[in-house]
Amino acid sequence: MAQTSSMKLLGARNMTCIVERMEWNNKMDLIAYGTEKGEVVIQRLNWQKIVTFPTPGEDVRVRSLSWQMDETLLAVGYSNGKVALLDAESETIISGLIYDDDIKKVYFSKAINCQETLGSYTCNAKDKHKRFLPKLQPLTNIDPCLKSLDQKSFPKGSPCFLVVIMRSGKVHLLLLGALQAGSIDLTQHVLHPEQFDVYDVRLNGDFNAIYALLRDGLQLKMLHFHNQVLQDCMAPMLELATHCAHILETKNYINDTQQCLTEAWETVQLEMDNKLTKYANSQAYGMISTHFLELHVFGFATFEVEEFLTLSEKGFKKIANSVDLSLNNLQGLVFKQLNGAAINMFYFLNTIAGFGRMSHFFESLISPEVAVEAMRSCGAFYLKVHELQRTIDSLVNDMKLFHAWMIFTILRLSHQEIPDEMVLSEEENVALADLLCAMEPDLEEGSDDDEDIECPSGGMPTRSKFNLERVGQYLENACLTQLYPVDPNQLWEQMLAENECLGQCPLFVPHDKKLSLVQQRDKMFNAIDAVFHKPTESISASFKLSTAVVCCQLPPMEPEEEQDFVTCSYYVHEAGRCDMLAVTISWQEAMVLEFSRAEDCLLRCTRVQLLPGPFTPQLHEDYYNLRFVDLQFYNESSLSMLAQSTSSTPGVRPHSYFIQFSLSAARNQSTQHHLAPLMNLPDATVTHSIHDIPEAAAFKGLDGVCEMLAVSGSRKVATVLSDRKRKMTIFEMEIEDEEDDTEMSQASFLEISKESILAINDSDKQD
Repeated sequence: MAQTSSMKLLGARNMTCIVERMEWNNKMDLIAYGTEKGEVVIQRLNWQKIVTFPTPGEDVRVRSLSWQMDETLLAVGYSNGKVALLDAESETIISGLIYDDDIKKVYFSKAINCQETLGSYTCNAKDKHKRFLPKLQPLTNIDPCLKSLDQKSFPKGSPCFLVVIMRSGKVHLLLLGALQAGSIDLTQHVLHPEQFDVYDVRLNGDFNAIYALLRDGLQLKMLHFHNQVLQDCMAPMLELATHCAHILETKNYINDTQQCLTEAWETVQLEMDNKLTKYANSQAYGMISTHFLELHVFGFATFEVEEFLTLSEKGFKKIANSVDLSLNNLQGLVFKQLNGAAINMFYFLNTIAGFGRMSHFFESLISPEVAVEAMRSCGAFYLKVHELQRTIDSLVNDMKLFHAWMIFTILRLSHQEIPDEMVLSEEENVALADLLCAMEPDLEEGSDDDEDIECPSGGMPTRSKFNLERVGQYLENACLTQLYPVDPNQLWEQMLAENECLGQCPLFVPHDKKLSLVQQRDKMFNAIDAVFHKPTESISASFKLSTAVVCCQLPPMEPEEEQDFVTCSYYVHEAGRCDMLAVTISWQEAMVLEFSRAEDCLLRCTRVQLLPGPFTPQLHEDYYNLRFVDLQFYNESSLSMLAQSTSSTPGVRPHSYFIQFSLSAARNQSTQHHLAPLMNLPDATVTHSIHDIPEAAAFKGLDGVCEMLAVSGSRKVATVLSDRKRKMTIFEMEIEDEEDDTEMSQASFLEISKESILAINDSDKQD
């Protein structure tokens, strides 16, 4: 006879919209749920909302939720292929991944407790790089959520895998959420890819194999893939993943700095607009330099120059101060932020190149040649940063000299008294003459003015504004048109010119003077991405199918069928050194598989059904028509199930039951098997009625039509969704019998009022 489950009702709420996914945090009283609008809400046990993360796009659904073990980080998979890492503590989006397919499921593995070390070669001190590298300055001109450098772009806490399962059958593994640690296409390992569906893919407890539950034609299979690289290289992978995460952070910082540089440069151009740009656009190419040189050398001003100089001394000083402030901001971004980021990147790449020389540990993960090439590309980026810095310094000095001369000229033409300190020296006059000559660089031979000067429709031609393009060209994704001048006095430049072999030597950092800063950055990023291709390729190629377990036969796939009876749950039993999988193989039958990770290679299988057996005592009539709705592991010894009654009588609302199933009580009913390349469990196992196993199943009647379940054994809570996923009910588990305030007679739960039936019928008619 069915027992009664001991549960205490903590509360129930009607939600404002349909809830599609739920997940409890294993350590804190936090539950996350995704709504039909694509929002993700995190709330406490007392219904207090912590944060609501908006949908990433229109018509985007939440496919999966997973908390990182013992942390406040939540991984969310969306229907548009996006995976977001959300931090409930800081209420921010830490980082995101974009895939080109719909997400089936994402989850964090358990924490990796790797006992193996790299001996004296490894950096045992945590974050040892902080001793040597200067702390990167925060960027104040970007979104506030990007300011704090303490927010990591990878999961915090204990190291773990982030597994992303696509509906197409591709599975991606990421270590620390940063290092691409292999992938596998499950459609390459099935006999009927045209009738394929993936339900779940899980890493085993030793992180050297995966289990894939999938449809292969008309069969439900569990495929076991072993991976030798994951088994042999976990400690080196953790070292590499840590540096990969630091590199990703630095890449993000460089991109953010690049954005700030572009905005600061646009500010400089805006400050140089107004009368300066109007005057420049009104003159033929080459006339600006001519007019200014006449004014500087002969003191003669044309009508256009006089109109340009109608600004007062104070007005021009205001423009000059604004331009100087903007250029100083630009200088700071390059000298501090971009320069520091390049140094940090070189440090991490140099460390990875050093790892690559330790072939005993990193042979299958790092190619030394590729790592050195990435380091050289980073050095080239560092040289380009210095080149831009010198170009900006030159522009700042030129603009200060030009502004001082303009103020001096305004005072002279207006016959005002000129202070002695404003009179230019002989060296400054020579430098000013060179500046005025170089304001409009000579056009290349064979090119026309009209080809080099763009004319927007309905407006003046856009001109070179006092040769500001010598800085702006570095921030565009195009080759430089004005190369940085070579200093003939530099000995290194002379050596390179006399010895071409030095420029091609791999020991020296290349300096491509034609590339812009954006192009050099992209080249560096591509070289860095190539470094992390090898671990992905090595791990992906190491997946070998070792066992295929046939769980049951499935009906043919129906495109119109929305609901499938297959639902599953996974649990790693550390003490028993086994991996546990529970799966429903029909509407009334479930199977619990326990894969041993010991050397015996045993598989224990327990099959149970909701239908009464031939020797089952008389039960209530609803127990004869139950079907599975959902199931989840409560802990290693209990499986929580959600069942629903089915009735052919029209107008009768189904009844729902919460079932707590004891796996230890059912252990005597299980069968043991040695793992083989192909196993057909339906022919080698026996199904037992859940009602015939002594002290195994405890039932609890629930009000409403329940459709989803979320439990947490560590928090001792269970949440049920009912009323078309619009009502959330929370229960406390494992309470004393005298505290059970939801304990009611079986009949009271089965008595449905006329008002409830009428309300359900009315809502059905409206739908």
